[in-house]
Amino acid sequence: MSLTIIPIGNPILRKKSHKITKVTDETRRLADEMLATMREAQGVGLAAPQVGRLVRLIVVEYPEDDEKEDSPMTTYQVINPEITWRSEETVIGVEGCLSIPGLAGEVERHESIKVRGLDLQGRAVRYNLSGWPARIFQHEIDHLDGVCYVDRSDNVWQLSGEEEEADEEA
Repeated sequence: MSLTIIPIGNPILRKKSHKITKVTDETRRLADEMLATMREAQGVGLAAPQVGRLVRLIVVEYPEDDEKEDSPMTTYQVINPEITWRSEETVIGVEGCLSIPGLAGEVERHESIKVRGLDLQGRAVRYNLSGWPARIFQHEIDHLDGVCYVDRSDNVWQLSGEEEEADEEA
């Protein structure tokens, strides 16, 4: 079952999400539905507030090698993700958002981060991330705090039809 992605302008996207205190079948089902919804929308990340749930849950999936068409995917479903360390080095990159279709913007993010959280069995997980995966995680964790990438960008633009197609494939 696919969930509805909430567009910018909906006040839920501006609220802080609640910590998940107990990992249940409902939590796992939501994570799986979010993953399916994200894939259907051709995104690389999705946070629970984007589907109307104010809980701290994100899903992230991207190709290991985005140069290869049939590259294996790296998939994360993380409960209560928290950035525990950020590199001093930052990088400016282009971002889009499933809740803000048709726009893109340049956002400065930390090049590397460390994240801790829980997996779908409630076990502690830790990730050391750099580059694009670090950018995706920072974007999704921002959503859990009611922050959208347009809040962090001084340069947002409307995508042309061709750019939108390329952006959706990214």
